[in-house]
Amino acid sequence: MSDNQTDLELLTGILNRDPEALKLIYERYERSIYTFSYRIVKDAMLAEEIVQELFMRIWHAAERYDPAQGQLASWMFTVTRNIAIDALRRRQTRTSQQVTEAEKLNRKPDPESDTESLAAANIVGEQVRSAIKQLSGEQQEVMELIYFNGYTQQEVSAKCDIPLGTVKSRVRLAMKALRTQLEDIGKEGLSYGP
Repeated sequence: MSDNQTDLELLTGILNRDPEALKLIYERYERSIYTFSYRIVKDAMLAEEIVQELFMRIWHAAERYDPAQGQLASWMFTVTRNIAIDALRRRQTRTSQQVTEAEKLNRKPDPESDTESLAAANIVGEQVRSAIKQLSGEQQEVMELIYFNGYTQQEVSAKCDIPLGTVKSRVRLAMKALRTQLEDIGKEGLSYGP
């Protein structure tokens, strides 16, 4: 293949899956196609993507070109224009969806900024910590391992070298004691007493 070949000859090469023909068409038109796309989209990256898309379409669907409709260059610029317009529409749709999502996020109250809820959670947390401190040392250890460190009852049994039944008893007794100490939480709001 040589640079002296006509566009139609190069297109025939592309139809015959000759990569050299695509390379020559690319070298011949890439700069003007890029400039044309850039004028439409006003974005260098997007213009490059449009150029790539055009030449991918030429490689995969060169048979769509009809020489009776005009020159290859005219067809390429028409296809480029269509790709660019589609790209702008997609970008506009994405942008409007992002704005819509941002508006939704701005309308929803941020749970982190709800001072009343945070204060209530802190008070509940303090009450739970206080109640756990009132458990026996053995019950505290078992509860901490299971509920704060994620151990299973079997793992606590092995780690502490105590029978599984003993672990279960300590958990049951600790839960009963905590239930009694924390029964006011949630009934009438919060209990602010000890």
